[in-house]
Amino acid sequence: MFYDWIKASQDYSFDLRKVGNILLRRVDAESNEVLSESAPPFHAEGSYCTTFKINVCGRRLTVDGNSSRINRLDNVFGIERLDDNMKVINAVLADWDLPPLTKCTKVEHLQNGGSLTDGAVFHRLDLTDNFSVGKGNERAFLRGISSQRFRNSIGYLYPDGNTTVWTPKGGEKAGRLVYPGNYNKAAELEAHLLPKVKKTYGEDSDEYTYVRDLRDWCASVGMVRSEIKLRSEFLKRERLCHWGLFDEDRLRHIHRDFLTVGDRMKVTAMDITSISEQLLAENICDSMQAAGRTAGYAYEWMNGKKFDLTKSAVKVHRARLRQIGIDIKLPFDSSRHGVVFLRNVREVERNFELGMPSFYRPASIPGRLRLVAA
Repeated sequence: MFYDWIKASQDYSFDLRKVGNILLRRVDAESNEVLSESAPPFHAEGSYCTTFKINVCGRRLTVDGNSSRINRLDNVFGIERLDDNMKVINAVLADWDLPPLTKCTKVEHLQNGGSLTDGAVFHRLDLTDNFSVGKGNERAFLRGISSQRFRNSIGYLYPDGNTTVWTPKGGEKAGRLVYPGNYNKAAELEAHLLPKVKKTYGEDSDEYTYVRDLRDWCASVGMVRSEIKLRSEFLKRERLCHWGLFDEDRLRHIHRDFLTVGDRMKVTAMDITSISEQLLAENICDSMQAAGRTAGYAYEWMNGKKFDLTKSAVKVHRARLRQIGIDIKLPFDSSRHGVVFLRNVREVERNFELGMPSFYRPASIPGRLRLVAA
């Protein structure tokens, strides 16, 4: 697992220097007294046209951007440790003579539900990983996995077939806590990064050749990118917002939990007999007769029947089927259900042991940073 996007802020005990070329002043209309001065957010530019958003407001410093992408052409393989990501961010801040973000050592909880701390607070963390499904299998995999639920979220396949996300209502609109998704990495490079690099550096440049080769390599292994965005409310609720005061392994566990989506997807491609056998094999039903009755509900579901979910019998059979990845509450869609196998069948097999290609340019982690005077 590595990190993609990080948004964090920190309050200091001193006024921060104004940065950027624009200064905003609040003035009393009657006395013309300057009430406050602030600078709007600006984008610190790095090499390869990368930018990172920085906002200085009084004593508060906020950063917002893709730390694994700073000064790099790509972030197919990002930075794995949170501390190393913060080193990259602090190196950018040092270039602007701004103080570094630091770890929290204490938190004071206020009566209004807020808190005071002496370090950086995370407002967004994107956790990502890569796996391969074999050349040419990406769209089939994404179509199949869109039939699966993640917790209480419903899968949604984008019209182009290259992205699946999980949302509360099964559309594109993200939930307020997390926003999980999988997408075809080669298609994403083709649609976004490659045209940008071609326009900036030219088709004969080393930069274009590198990104093109990287796209081709991603396509050759069938790379799928797994990503879950953790939003501010979730980070607060799980006490994962104060840098230095939580175990980073908890974030890895959250992402591993998301990666289990689709582990039972093989069942959605089985016929009625296979469903019965699977219910018995996983000890969900204790007899072939019970398994057959439950499998019958799946057969009717595949033929378009809608069930009264308030009936106790329907609740029992639905609960059994959900344990093997079938939810008869959702309308059956032949384009999403029953077309992809994940394990123990030859069509698609996920491989998480995906190393970097020999030509890949990994991220560089800054060493010791210079201090900035307050």
